[in-house]
Formats: sequence, structure tokens, C-alpha cells
Amino acid sequence: NHEEHGVGAPGSAPLRNMKTAAIIPAYNEEATVRHVIHVLQRVEEINEIVVVNDGSIDRTAEIASEEYGIVLVNLKENVGKGGAVKAGLNATQADILILLDADLVGLQVEHVRALLEPVLTGRADATIGIFREGHVATDVAQFIAPSLSGQRAVRRELLETADIEKTRYGVEVALTRHLEEKKAHIERVELHKLTHHTKEQKLGILRGLKARVVMYYEVARILLGRE
Repeated sequence: NHEEHGVGAPGSAPLRNMKTAAIIPAYNEEATVRHVIHVLQRVEEINEIVVVNDGSIDRTAEIASEEYGIVLVNLKENVGKGGAVKAGLNATQADILILLDADLVGLQVEHVRALLEPVLTGRADATIGIFREGHVATDVAQFIAPSLSGQRAVRRELLETADIEKTRYGVEVALTRHLEEKKAHIERVELHKLTHHTKEQKLGILRGLKARVVMYYEVARILLGRE
């Protein structure tokens, strides 16, 4: 169930001979980051896995460092998701990047391949993964605003030119806007039975709600062109 979107022409040549890397920005995700890594290790199309520890104060970095063949980027301070993604990009020379959240629940090999396939074959310049049948809150949020999804595959040159380094919460919206400005061909991919922990689940109701308000505020600023 792929829904195509975008005004640019898709790439004409398959890109299967190009190097592919996964970038996982992670901030205090000790409970889930190992599973995400283990799934990626089983995806033959992935040549490199880069975990960016974004100033975590839990065991995220320690857990990632225990996994074989992982490139671990340790940021001393929390810089936010945009900065973490750019740090991951700088740590690899891969031609195609897949961006995945470290707190995913239910991630399977087929989800990763579904995101990669349109870009690897040259059918699209980027993909955006949309949760389906996962968690009601995340399903509804992505149905209303699919550009909020953090699960993507994208050609390197498009990620390199995206001005997201100082974007903490609205990085997905900023990246989607950049892709549209570049007239990139984007394909939306449904990811069934996949979700992630909500902010309220990770931080508690009050702190989670506060974090959600801050996130939506930054997203709104980006949408209104006030970033």
C-alpha cells in the first residue's frame, strides 16, 4: 500500500550498488535501542548502522557499544534530533540514508525494506513511513500530519542540503518541506503494526504533555516559516 506523492521526477536508474546506512538518533532509549539495532543487523541492504547517542544519561550508549559493527557517535550534550541526524550523516559516506527512531516498538525487517526499496530502485528520491494499526495516538497523529513521521529513507544529497541541524522537535516537518522545495519525488509507505512510545509513556503524564506542547509549538513555527 504505497501512496506516491511529490512533484519531482523519480530517479531513473536503480541504486542497488550504492552504499546504504541507517542513522538512529537516540536520547535515553535504553529500553528499545537494542531491538532496533538487531532488526537492522538482519537487513542485507543495510551496509552500516550509525547510532547517535544524543547526550543520554541512561545506558543507551553502553547498550549500542555492545553490539557488533555499530558506529557509535557520542554527543556530550543533548543537541536535539536535527543535530543528531546531521552528526550521524557526518559519520558515514553512504549514498542512501534510512532514518529510524530509537524508540520503535514492533519494528520488523520488512518495515525497513519497505522504506528502502523505492529509493534503492530509483523509483523515488525519498520515502516517509506512516504508522498503521500500531498505537491509536501515533496512528492518528500521522494520519493528520504524515510529515511528522521520523521513519524515512532519503538520498544523501537531499539530506546534506537540509537545514535541520538546529531543529530539535520539528526536524521531520523541516525535512519534508526541504524535500518538497527541491521537488524531490516522495513515496509514502504504510508501516503496519509499528509504533513508538509516546512522550507521556516515557516521561510521565505531566512531563510528557509539556514536551508534546513544546514539540507542537516548534512544528507550528516551522510550518509558519518562523524557524
